[in-house]
Amino acid sequence: MNIYDIAKRSGVSIATVSRVLNGSEKVSPKTREKVLKVMQEEGYTPNIFARGLGLNSIKMIGILCTDVSDIFYAKAVSLVEGLLRQNGFDALLCCTGNELENKKKSLDLLLKKRVDAVILIGSAFKENTDNSHIENAAKQVPVIIINGLVELPNTYCVLCDEQSAVSQNVQLLHKQGYDDILYLYDVLTYSGCIKISGYKDGLKKCNLPFQETLMVKVPKSIDGVTAKVTELLGEGLKFSAVMASEDLLAIGALKALQKFNLTMPVIGFNNSILAQCSSPALTTVDNMLDTLCPTAVQLLVDILENKTVPQKIVISSKLIERDTFPI
Repeated sequence: MNIYDIAKRSGVSIATVSRVLNGSEKVSPKTREKVLKVMQEEGYTPNIFARGLGLNSIKMIGILCTDVSDIFYAKAVSLVEGLLRQNGFDALLCCTGNELENKKKSLDLLLKKRVDAVILIGSAFKENTDNSHIENAAKQVPVIIINGLVELPNTYCVLCDEQSAVSQNVQLLHKQGYDDILYLYDVLTYSGCIKISGYKDGLKKCNLPFQETLMVKVPKSIDGVTAKVTELLGEGLKFSAVMASEDLLAIGALKALQKFNLTMPVIGFNNSILAQCSSPALTTVDNMLDTLCPTAVQLLVDILENKTVPQKIVISSKLIERDTFPI
């Protein structure tokens, strides 16, 4: 028996049951009595879903990311943990890797630790087939996803409009005379697929044909990308600009171009410290992590205080101009 079952038996919403658990004055005495009666009949003991500042909260938030050594995830974890601390919460972090079974085990572990909510960092937690583990978790606690989208009850997403960002960059390159754009990607997560959609959308809006040879999957390492792009250049592949799904891939491409003494626009993604440190400095898309994380934590605080919140917040990106594509 969980809060969903209580809500269904009582004929009220999940939010109403949560308000009853938290002693909110927004619930009428009649409704409160009905919900409490169902709880008593079912022998329901309020647990961590009695949210936030109310009943039986341990002020602990679970955080899941796939790989904390990744620059994007490391920064997100640091931001989220600090923001949670400012709001009086402790954090429990699990690094899952990319295997679904490990993601499920880590999620179960956090729930057994009786966390008040779970924050998933990155789009790698959206599976192409089965997201029932997230759905089940959301029946117990609120689930917040940073820069990913899983549309389920009690699941809230804060994400960057990455599709529009990539599409706009294709259009910007076309406007300046660069039509044969090599696009590099490494994984087909939700974010990876959305960026590819943006690439194709940009080509379509520019009346440019999609060329399969110009969309290339590469290893997630600078040396691996350098080797792959070097191979493509050696085979005579013609392109006039490079776009990549993240900065690391763009820098690998930049190194390959330097081997051939080639100069052309190169645009990365994420605005990581790598983009600032590369030589020349990399033009890149800022996916607004410094905005996404505070927005997600504030959303969580509002949820735990029983405020009405949107289930999806989309934030626009920003192109950071540096040496590899002076606009």
